[in-house]
Amino acid sequence: MLKQYLQFKLSQKLSPQQIQLMKLIQLPTQAFEQRLKQELEENPALETGKEERKDDFDDNFDNSQDDYEDNDKIEAEDINVDDYLSDDEIPDYRTSANNYSADDDEKSVPYASGTTFTQHLINQLNTFRLSDEERDIAEFLVGSVDESGYIRRSLSDIVDDLAFTQSVYTDEEKVENILKKVQQLDPAGVAARSLQECLSIQLHRKEKHPDVELAIEIIDQAFEKFTKKHYKKLMQKFDVSEEQLKEAIHEIERLNPKPGGSYSGNNRIVEHVVPDFAIKIVDGELELTLNGRNAPELHVSREYNNMLKGYKESKDKSKQQKDAVLFIKQKLDAAKWFIEAIKQRQQTLFVTMSAIMHYQKEYFLTGDERKLKPMILKDIADEIDMDVSTVSRVANSKYVDTPYGTKLIKEFFSESMTNDQGEEVSTREIKKILETVIEEEDKKKPLTDAALSKILKEKGYPIARRTVAKYREQLDIPVARLRKTI
Repeated sequence: MLKQYLQFKLSQKLSPQQIQLMKLIQLPTQAFEQRLKQELEENPALETGKEERKDDFDDNFDNSQDDYEDNDKIEAEDINVDDYLSDDEIPDYRTSANNYSADDDEKSVPYASGTTFTQHLINQLNTFRLSDEERDIAEFLVGSVDESGYIRRSLSDIVDDLAFTQSVYTDEEKVENILKKVQQLDPAGVAARSLQECLSIQLHRKEKHPDVELAIEIIDQAFEKFTKKHYKKLMQKFDVSEEQLKEAIHEIERLNPKPGGSYSGNNRIVEHVVPDFAIKIVDGELELTLNGRNAPELHVSREYNNMLKGYKESKDKSKQQKDAVLFIKQKLDAAKWFIEAIKQRQQTLFVTMSAIMHYQKEYFLTGDERKLKPMILKDIADEIDMDVSTVSRVANSKYVDTPYGTKLIKEFFSESMTNDQGEEVSTREIKKILETVIEEEDKKKPLTDAALSKILKEKGYPIARRTVAKYREQLDIPVARLRKTI
């Protein structure tokens, strides 16, 4: 049996406008410019640049808002308020397909085409005398080469794929023979199945002399000892002096471990970092500025305001006019909200970065990373009375131009630990000292993690060996054995 009853429920929801504001705050400068361009294309009521007679227009606009919301001027039956103010407060034009032309659907930017790495290799294959079956296998192998120039799949898998996808039935031996021919293509080392094979191919193409011949023997016969830098074992195995081994290793170090990356036709999109803020030192004081591209000049279209005034003054209002005025209201409201959202974005970015700058004042004045204070998101959130998530959105995607280079803001955040004097220091400070110690070590006898831990303790930072290993890995510094040079 159906029953009807009332239920009261208290809930908190973010409005679509709040969600959009959070998304705007998160965008870095270049992405924000794209978002601004998109909004300008979609909303003709939004315009850029300075507006003439701004004060006069603001008065007219404010009056027009009152006029078209006045029931004496525009009756309720003229505008369906329920359609205009839907539950989620999203204007109809946002979800209406009729408001866009076919040209607006394609947002991708065309790029100039060039010869791909795969096509570059296939063009070289055309100079080889191959049967139809051999050519099919060779082209399939070329298609299996990744952007680094390697074939990462086993020959058995390739044989199976040739049978299933190309109807070419062959065996591993024949595929390997064709692979040897593909490995003759340029750049040297292409189509290798491992780093060892890649280096070996390149060395065999070099002009033969004692250093190259020793390098070939090292790669082909003692690759594991070479990668682990067991230099004494290598000298004993090949009965060579330290100087001879050094010259052979020099030949190996000159090789290209990623031959695919050397092909000039490999078009890659290079992302240029555009700083969102700039910090300068003026008369011994810090000065913060927001990138001007984050503060565009926007205003509401005067023409749309005049359309509303024309509708108000019209005596005979047709259905088309009523639909038009609803459309205009939606556009104007969306434009006003977007302008306000950008102002809030500017204020949030500036306030957040200003708090970070003052918190890390000693670092920004000196550039010494050892001056960085321990700082977490909550410290700044409490300082500016905002949510931690808001500070996170600013820190994770924004860059600041400082006198010491362009830095990602999140790099200024770090945990704290206590030194032997009971003072809280930043982990960034400890990492910087660790990095300095490793740079100054004797590369013939690099320091182990235990030795590094002992040195840091002597400097007043009681850190365990495992913590040193963790910091070293975060700094992308290899273990002592791999830092050793001959």
